[in-house]
Amino acid sequence: MSGEYEDELSQMYEEPEHRKVLDSSTFQLPLKHLKVLKPVAVSPGTTVEEAVEIMRRKRIGCVMVTDKTKLIGILTERDILMKVAGVKGMGSKPVRDVMTPDPEVFQPDDSIAFVLNAMHVGGYRHVPVVDEAGKPVAVVSVKDIVGFILDHFAEDVLNLPPKPIRTTDQREGA
Repeated sequence: MSGEYEDELSQMYEEPEHRKVLDSSTFQLPLKHLKVLKPVAVSPGTTVEEAVEIMRRKRIGCVMVTDKTKLIGILTERDILMKVAGVKGMGSKPVRDVMTPDPEVFQPDDSIAFVLNAMHVGGYRHVPVVDEAGKPVAVVSVKDIVGFILDHFAEDVLNLPPKPIRTTDQREGA
């Protein structure tokens, strides 16, 4: 009986073959390894109200602003909060008036590390990915990066108890 028990224990503690390794080389992978959404684009003359409605309906945090097909700006939740919210008449303004013009962009072959660095240093939550012609092909969000990291620790995260275990630091007799 103890032999069966030992076999069961050894299987429980074996590293699964499908488990991914997360180290510095993992972040050197190109952006195409991320699961990202296709960008939603609006023209510079689209009203802020229309852009916000598109973002709300599609449940996305930004829209790319394009002139024909070339990226000229990005309109994010932060742009709306900092430049539009609470200001009368801003909903009827064109997105060109409140977008972030000429955002930092990446290409599909750029590494995940470059995007992480830009997001951290620039405080970005969304960064556009463009092709050689400057046409948006993807948008990388913080959620995409977190998802990528969680893919490497799926078992560690998915096998947590339903609530965090908390301890009290109360002194006795106080």
